[in-house]
Amino acid sequence: MEKPLILMPARMMPLVVERLSERFRLVRLWDEADRDGWLAVHGARVRGIAAGAHHAIDDALMARLPALEIVASFGVGYDHVDAAAAARRGVVVTNTPDVLTEEVADLTIGLLLATLRRLPQAERYLRAGRWKAEGPFPLSPTLRTRTVGILGYGRIGKAIARRLDAFGVTVVYHGRRRQEGVTHRHYDSLLEMARAVDTLICVAPGGAGTRHLVSTPVLEALGPAGVLINVGRGSVVDEAALVAALEAGTILSAGLDVFEDEPNVPDGLLARDDVVLLPHVGSASVHTREAMGRLVVDNLASWFEGAGPLTPVEETPWGRG
Repeated sequence: MEKPLILMPARMMPLVVERLSERFRLVRLWDEADRDGWLAVHGARVRGIAAGAHHAIDDALMARLPALEIVASFGVGYDHVDAAAAARRGVVVTNTPDVLTEEVADLTIGLLLATLRRLPQAERYLRAGRWKAEGPFPLSPTLRTRTVGILGYGRIGKAIARRLDAFGVTVVYHGRRRQEGVTHRHYDSLLEMARAVDTLICVAPGGAGTRHLVSTPVLEALGPAGVLINVGRGSVVDEAALVAALEAGTILSAGLDVFEDEPNVPDGLLARDDVVLLPHVGSASVHTREAMGRLVVDNLASWFEGAGPLTPVEETPWGRG
């Protein structure tokens, strides 16, 4: 029996390429000189897609692949895949949750501490010889007295909350619904929560429903001692509003691992010394990225072996009967 044809539109990590090549007929579309031409001739035979975190898998592409059965996406966020269009076409979409939860939660705490205690700025101060020339680095804000609100109380949000509990700070959350069996207070309104906290951690997914949730009113509600941390999706934060809030002193500082137009970061953020900026490295350890890659492969393997998808996303038609 001929192996299923899997399309990889953009370059992915070697582990994924190697393992998929062993099990399937893998087409590296980025290697094709005429990609549109290849799709026109061979698209009808494609049964699966292995999708990187930043290559759009939209309805127009799926329309060119009439035999498509499954899109296996790398990453917990999948706003680059039109999952609603896939569902209409009967196409399963999977992502890679759980395997990155603890890694991203660890990074979030590190980013929060780096932002509050100004650790990158302190290192730059030392390296520039200013400690010796000017004396001690200026005193920083602290985590000790803070109340932290988490926007997005899913797997990662809960893992962050557990870590913050160990620091002895008050943690509350805002999500689509109140969750049973948890100890943290739920706020129905993001704006109401922002007024009640001075630290906002965003772990919300991307997409039209969450675009610019963190806007000028939310930043104003955080107040002049407010700190914003975003490890979810860049589109959740209105970057122009954030730059304006930092310039005006509306909030104190921000720590960002994600941006609206990656890898492009606004000059208004790059020029500031009161922000900590990371190049989307929340899950970027060898251990975790390899686990994510294996899950992409395992979802495709399980599907074509007839066992169904391992980690279907919410919109996928699988299991609805």
